[in-house]
Amino acid sequence: MLRLTGISKSFLQRGIVLDNLNLEVGEGDSIAITGPSGSGKTTLMNIIGLLDRPDSGDIVFRDKSILGYSAGDSAIYRNLNIGFVFQDHLLMPYLTVKENIMLPLFAQKITDDEYSVKEVFAEMLMSKTGIDSLKDKYPFHISGGEAQRVSLVRALINKPSVLLADEPTGSLDAANASLLGDILVQMNKDMGISLLVTTHSLELASKLKLHLKLENGKLKP
Repeated sequence: MLRLTGISKSFLQRGIVLDNLNLEVGEGDSIAITGPSGSGKTTLMNIIGLLDRPDSGDIVFRDKSILGYSAGDSAIYRNLNIGFVFQDHLLMPYLTVKENIMLPLFAQKITDDEYSVKEVFAEMLMSKTGIDSLKDKYPFHISGGEAQRVSLVRALINKPSVLLADEPTGSLDAANASLLGDILVQMNKDMGISLLVTTHSLELASKLKLHLKLENGKLKP
């Protein structure tokens, strides 16, 4: 479904971060990527999501090269195909939990009927992740673990093909980190979404089907 070939990226102050990197992601895969801070994990995720561009290489999504996309086409690609979960939940503070979850829908034209269907889907996701009782609360009224689950549901609301989770448990305590990891794995199984997670947590990495290490700009088993 997603193939990265010969991806290289360097920065003036950091030098080469990704060096002729290759990666294949199949339908329904779950892949953990570990590596030390500064190894390029976030850079790799940003490149897959077209938030950043490599210096060289190619990315093919469903048999189509996407690196030539315009800014507008890149935004459409992200909104329809990619879900993002970051270490910081990035919720809008003056929107309720439900409003935060529904926010990505407004990046596209959507009818009232389509919105109603998405509302039902959101209720199901909130129930599965244990946050259905929080839908009318604001981010400053919920815990960090709950906020991260809201962020996850928001990432899933458009039924993306790929979920990119960049250090999703990095700011959580052990109990909430374990819970979120279990939810990620369950969503991968239930929805068939391909899951790509960067993490320092070997416990989280062990829950996924494949564990790769990013070292010296390349991915290794």
